[in-house]
Amino acid sequence: MAAKRFLVRGRVQGVGFRWFVLREAETLHLRGFARNLHDGSLEVVAAGSEAALAQLGQALARGPAMARVERVDASDFPHEETLPKNFDIR
Repeated sequence: MAAKRFLVRGRVQGVGFRWFVLREAETLHLRGFARNLHDGSLEVVAAGSEAALAQLGQALARGPAMARVERVDASDFPHEETLPKNFDIR
């Protein structure tokens, strides 16, 4: 199992982006969370197969209809960090 942290920048708050991520993550059988950050970006931390994480990254770059994604930065997330058993919105 792999884990990634995605930072999504652009118009990503107030457009249903976290709910979009929740649906995508559940479809891909990922666990983790999505939350809005104070700087206007969205943080997504997810764990699962490499293929599922790659698909999530593609979905994040696309975003929901009302969003305008300018950039998605991805980095490895330490396995020793505790993640929820499911996917949560924070």
